[in-house]
Amino acid sequence: MTVEPRAALDRLVAALEAHHHAVATRRSDDDPAVDDAYDVLADAYEVYEDSLATVFGEVTPFYLADEIDEDDDEDDEDEDLEDIDFDDDLGDVEEVEEDQPQPAQQR
Repeated sequence: MTVEPRAALDRLVAALEAHHHAVATRRSDDDPAVDDAYDVLADAYEVYEDSLATVFGEVTPFYLADEIDEDDDEDDEDEDLEDIDFDDDLGDVEEVEEDQPQPAQQR
């Protein structure tokens, strides 16, 4: 069942206002009212986006990012560094013995 885009927009605007109110009146860093308002806002946005796409064949320029655990990001960065073979980057460099003087380059 498709929601009328105008009704979905009204719900989205109300969710934005509720989210703003929850943030502006937050009682602590972990205020559940802010988390709840966030979830309602995300749901309202998805309904609006789906409604626009179904009825008008249009979308908004926004997207909801997947929630990612910050610890997972750090692990991925560590794995990326493990995959790099820094020795390969030195393959083209000629080794120079420190005991021998090197000729000066002419311009």
